Order: sequence, then C-alpha cells, then structure tokens
Amino acid sequence: MKIGAQLYTVRASTQTPEDFSETLKKVADIGYKTVQVSGTCAFEAEWLQKRLSENGLECAVTHTPAERILTEPEKVANEHKIFGCRYCGLGWTRFDLSAEDSPERFSEKYLPAAKKLAENGVKFMYHNHDQEFQKIGGKTVLELLSEEFPPELMGFIVDTFWVQAGGADPAAWLRKLAGRAPCIHLKDFAYGRKYAVLGEGNMNFDAVFKAAEESGTEFMLVEQDDCYGEDPFECLRRSYEFLKANGFE
Repeated sequence: MKIGAQLYTVRASTQTPEDFSETLKKVADIGYKTVQVSGTCAFEAEWLQKRLSENGLECAVTHTPAERILTEPEKVANEHKIFGCRYCGLGWTRFDLSAEDSPERFSEKYLPAAKKLAENGVKFMYHNHDQEFQKIGGKTVLELLSEEFPPELMGFIVDTFWVQAGGADPAAWLRKLAGRAPCIHLKDFAYGRKYAVLGEGNMNFDAVFKAAEESGTEFMLVEQDDCYGEDPFECLRRSYEFLKANGFE
C-alpha cells in the first residue's frame, strides 16, 4: 500500500498556482510520493501533470466539484487521465433521509455520470462522513449506497475519523467494503471528537492497517481537517514519521 497526503490538510496553501506548486514541493520534501488533490485553486490538467512530475508525485484520487461530475463527466475523466489519476472522488453530499436527499435519489443523480466516468477509464468514488451511518430500515446509508451502485461503477474513500464519529468500527467497514475502497483517509480521532496527527489520538491504526491490506486498499492518504493552530505541514510530517515507523513509505 502506498501512503500519501490529502492536500485538503494544507488547503490554505493551495489557493494560488504559485502556492499550490510550492505546496507540492513541500509535501514531496517530507517524503510523500502520493497526493489527493482537494480544496485547491482551479488548475489546468497539463499544469498539474507537470508539477506532479517535477516533484516525483502521483495523484491517487481527487475531490471534484459535484456540478462538474454531473454535467461534464467525460471532460473530467479526460483531465484525470492527463495527470495520471484513476479515481474521481465526490467529497460530500447531504443525506437527511428526505425523498430529495435519500440514497435512491443520489443514485438517480450520479449513476449516469459514474457510467460515463467508467466508460472513459476513471472510477467514481464516494467519501463518507458520519451522516452515512444513519439507518433506514435497519441498514446504514453507506450500506444502501453500496447496494445502489455496482462495484465497477462506484468505490468508497473510507475516512477512518468519520466512521468512528458515526459510531462504527473503521476496520470492520474496510472489510465490509473489501475490493471497493482502493483509497482511504487516515485520520486520527482524539478525545473530544478532535482531529489529531496520526498516532497522537486514539484510533486503532494496527487494526486499520491490517484490514486495509486484507481488503485491497491501494492508497492510504493522511488527512487532518483542522490542525488547531499548528503548522499543517508539520502535522503532515509527524504523521509521515508515524507511518514510516509502522513500515510504510
């Protein structure tokens, strides 16, 4: 499994092309060889391909705006292929379990786009928060989504923090979604429902690593939504050192 940095962690330093370019260098200098592109300024696919290549990086997955996925999936797929990314992720959608925000309605909206992405060599990926652990008729929203979409049309970016925040077991969910979670977010869970540098909170990462390996995960991406005043690059560095000490590079 490859480890990488979810650039949402350092999003404040990616809001201009110049800062984005410098951020990629800083992330590579820490030791990461893989990134997720999320929360950045707009960019041309060719520009990103060049910046990644210059820094010895690959893009594992993106978070792409919903409107672009829905209205121009072929263009989105072609852009992803230019910068060498096989996975196109949706970062969030609302599920309040009304008719308009139900898993069934979600599939009606996104299934055609997922098919277009797949036809063009890119896989649609859904990133969970805690809301997906609401239950409808005894099943969680996440279970229902996995039933609404065939495995070849949608994978899952399993987020360890948000699974735990939803009252569930991240390792167990990785096994439930075996073969469908090629990219996951490694995010520690500290007392008070706070984010933390990997290894500085209470997440059972030994179980997560074992389940991820057994379930076919390809990329484990470090993310810390809030660094509470600390330098986000320093947080990424300490998380990298934790993963390196656990045998990952």
